[in-house]
Amino acid sequence: MPGTPNPWVSWWATQDERCPPDSWSLIATVESARAGPAAPQSSLAPLDTVDRLRRIRSAGSPRLWWVGTHGGAGETTLAALFDGSAAGSHAWPVGRDETGAQLPVVLVARTHLTGLLSAQQAAIEWAVGEVPGVHLLGLVLVPDAPGRLPRALRDFARIVGGGVPRVWQLPWIDEWRTATSVRPDQASAAVRRVLSDLSRLLPEQSSASEKESL
Repeated sequence: MPGTPNPWVSWWATQDERCPPDSWSLIATVESARAGPAAPQSSLAPLDTVDRLRRIRSAGSPRLWWVGTHGGAGETTLAALFDGSAAGSHAWPVGRDETGAQLPVVLVARTHLTGLLSAQQAAIEWAVGEVPGVHLLGLVLVPDAPGRLPRALRDFARIVGGGVPRVWQLPWIDEWRTATSVRPDQASAAVRRVLSDLSRLLPEQSSASEKESL
């Protein structure tokens, strides 16, 4: 429709003056993490061909699903840090929770080109309504290497982020490269802030242990 903002680029285009390129490397509040559309867009055409994520039947009632859009995205690590959450094994959870509500999902991807492309494909699946039982909260980007992203990847990450409700980018954490397990009480302040943001987006049913960890 003429004049309708492109959900993949419109938000980032309006943020350039208020949020210069160097300042988005850590987005740690729900307000500043707001990115693209909050719900699938009925005006978008169905996909003909795309590398779709698998579907898995939801088991139990996790408070949150982490869905890695490619191998090695980091969803297992994040699930270990957020009490009551589950890693989706690179697949959309299918079904509803025990109350009949949509399943809360956060996409997870690395910031290399393969990771960003896979995150974009998953965001398109959601945007065209192919996963109606999913309540997509946003996308967590996990650095693929220490240091600043090359400009081309930063620019593309912004485009990808414009297609999901929110974006958080974690800092590089060198300890995760050699850790065999992670614990909430060992998470950095930056990671705890992102997890706390997500906790506030979910229904109030957190456990005392989660509150202590966040």
